[in-house]
Amino acid sequence: MSGPLTGAERLARLRLARSDTVGPVTFRELLEHFPNAVEALEALPSLAARGGRKSALRIPSRAEAEREIAATEALGARLIVYGEPDFPLRLAAIDPPPPVISVLGAVHLAERKAVAIVGSRNASAAGAKLAVTIARDLGQAGFTIISGLARGIDAAAHRASLDTGTIGVLAGGLDIVYPEENRTLQQQIGERGALISEMPPGTRPQARHFPRRNRLISGLSLAVVVVEAAMRSGSLITARFALEQGRDVFAVPGSPLDPRARGSNGLIKDGAALVETADDIVAALEQAPGRRLSEPDAPQFGAASGKISEPDAAMRKRVLSALGPTPTAIDDIVRQTGVGIPLIRMILLELDLAGRLHRDPGDRVSLLPDDEI
Repeated sequence: MSGPLTGAERLARLRLARSDTVGPVTFRELLEHFPNAVEALEALPSLAARGGRKSALRIPSRAEAEREIAATEALGARLIVYGEPDFPLRLAAIDPPPPVISVLGAVHLAERKAVAIVGSRNASAAGAKLAVTIARDLGQAGFTIISGLARGIDAAAHRASLDTGTIGVLAGGLDIVYPEENRTLQQQIGERGALISEMPPGTRPQARHFPRRNRLISGLSLAVVVVEAAMRSGSLITARFALEQGRDVFAVPGSPLDPRARGSNGLIKDGAALVETADDIVAALEQAPGRRLSEPDAPQFGAASGKISEPDAAMRKRVLSALGPTPTAIDDIVRQTGVGIPLIRMILLELDLAGRLHRDPGDRVSLLPDDEI
């Protein structure tokens, strides 16, 4: 990737990532539009005001960002900002990448070939045994095992791969244990493998954090293996992210009488490869060399800066009138308004920073009701 960041740029990217209403998409688009994060950070209040924000946008101070870095280092971990040379390559390649991660342990495990194993928290004995066998055999074949440190299938896969290399992805901060029963396991992974989180130290996991965690699990991996998953489970969300990221999805079949297998069996019906052993997974990956991931291009920050004019009031009005509560594809907004994509993306960025926009899957956007702002 790119070379080392200056201290000021690194700190500015962290502050940008922790600012109100700045998610991974917004972070990426800010760094595409501005030459650097320092300038993007300075522009945030005016961009949010142009989008219609009434209250002040909260931007962490330099001291707050420095305290987060110090708290991370006090845990024996490292904070890595997107754009730094040691940011995991597979995470850098997803669209959009996480702006910042914290890593405790052997970050080099993220650069090895890796497979995620996820599944039911309420795992059956047979499901847990299969997860152990597959994780152990994949580990012996040179794969890092990725999972989310949940009870059940996740925990079984982690334990089976402690000796060969495992990464636990957390929904909360690196210093927060969840669930409590996995306290010893989390400590072992931090000492013998690696723990990765997008959240600052001290952050307790909330429901909205788990999809972000699941996105990192699939993003770190070449493939996701689902071993037992009920309908509407988090494992299916991980599988969906994997498909969006161009990863392979495998599923272990289960009894149609067991509700814990309905989600994984459904994946097979929808086209996921049926697997029963680690050999099945290795063989399938070896047969798809064209889908292996290579080092992504260096991020082109500031690519749009200075190359487009700013949108005027008439353009903003046309784009706003094209938006509503129904998710709308950006291409459809272009056709309806006649406004070019770079200008539309800037208007959407302003609305996003104002807290008025919801970004939906498939590059679609919707406008939030006034009472939700």
